[in-house]
Amino acid sequence: MAKTKSAYFCQNCGYESAKWLGKCPSCNEWNTFVEEVVDKNAANVPTWKVSTATQRNNRPNKIQEIQRATMDRTTTGDLELDRVLGGGLVAGAVVLIGGEPGIGKSTLMLQLALNMVGKRVLYVSGEESEQQIKMRAERIMVNPRSDCYILTETSTQHIFKQVEQLSPEVVIVDSIQTLHSAHIESTPGSVSQVRECTAELLRFAKETATPVFLIGHITKDGAIAGPKILEHMVDTVLQFEGDRHHIYRILRSIKNRFGAAAELGIYAMQHSGLREVSNPSEILLSQRDEELSGITIGATLEGARPMLIETQALVGTAAYGTPQRSATGFDTKRMNMLLAVLEKRCGFRLSAKDVFLNIAGGIKVEDPAIDLAIMAAIISSHEDIFISPKICFAAEVGLSGEIRAVNRIEQRIAEAEKLGFEKIFISSYNLKGITRDKFKIRLLTVNKIEEVFAALFG
Repeated sequence: MAKTKSAYFCQNCGYESAKWLGKCPSCNEWNTFVEEVVDKNAANVPTWKVSTATQRNNRPNKIQEIQRATMDRTTTGDLELDRVLGGGLVAGAVVLIGGEPGIGKSTLMLQLALNMVGKRVLYVSGEESEQQIKMRAERIMVNPRSDCYILTETSTQHIFKQVEQLSPEVVIVDSIQTLHSAHIESTPGSVSQVRECTAELLRFAKETATPVFLIGHITKDGAIAGPKILEHMVDTVLQFEGDRHHIYRILRSIKNRFGAAAELGIYAMQHSGLREVSNPSEILLSQRDEELSGITIGATLEGARPMLIETQALVGTAAYGTPQRSATGFDTKRMNMLLAVLEKRCGFRLSAKDVFLNIAGGIKVEDPAIDLAIMAAIISSHEDIFISPKICFAAEVGLSGEIRAVNRIEQRIAEAEKLGFEKIFISSYNLKGITRDKFKIRLLTVNKIEEVFAALFG
């Protein structure tokens, strides 16, 4: 009888050790090592094999001699997903999609499988039965021409047997944490199992040029469950975000080897599934019938997509002596910096005030171009003065109160003009190379924060 071999793995980063350690030497996390049974000899045998005739003859080539191949992309039938992927699906790409439970990951992937007309799609589910998937498919209106196959299986060996018989053109796995390989004796979801199953699917995708989608669970910290090496192995990592109590969902690209890593796709969750939102600015701007203070509009960019978002601020007197500073959808530290600029450069006494900031629509913004919109909203609430909803802002604010230029200003101006805004505040340094005559919207150029407040409040 062969002796059982075991090793200790860090549940955070996947570091392997022959003995238990209190602190991981790789990621410096404490109490993350768990013992797992491994079989080194069996683990070295790949599950997915190709014939020797199809194997490549790998040898070093001079970079000048390498022929550049065109990267053909396949449309998925989902414009938002195509945008986030960089223009479509690349052959042999492995895409990992993570998100909270109930956010809509399985619904998004099932819609993808049903909408890819003319493509054989294999949907592998380790969490739901065929009847459950059928019920969801009927709810989201199955395409009668779809060529989608459902397989409820968790063993990678059995999955690859069905793959050889079916020869699918796209494979979807829901989820990677439920799969297990016979070459690893640990339980499904462990570090070694997740790593081995992903490696087998990665070999299959690259050797057969078949795109593979992997759905991944996330931890309580918001990171994708399993070792960090999982995100390094795949080609694209997508994060599905949103609040389950709101209808809007955001598909954000974190890593993409075949496109930009800052793209954004927006969906609306409805009873019939996820609906694409082609114009996110309209859903992020609320329709107001009355004049309210503390609300401004800022022009931001997410990847290549310009968006106008609504910033809401509330300033009040601190009740218990210690002012509260809270920001939703924006960096609290940056908000504190902007408050310090207002107090130092403009003379507004905000040190004894409670300040609450909210980015409407439930999205998170890191673009510094909304600095000016946030500061205008704070002063509007502080002075209880209404700012016209036909004015928007697109500028960064420095520590000395100067208005700094932002990138791709013409796209921001064009988006504001398209939505019917009459004025936009920008930095005077952004005027280089811009022709004022081609825009109908009025460009208000400023250099200092004092000029903005003088134009707004007199």
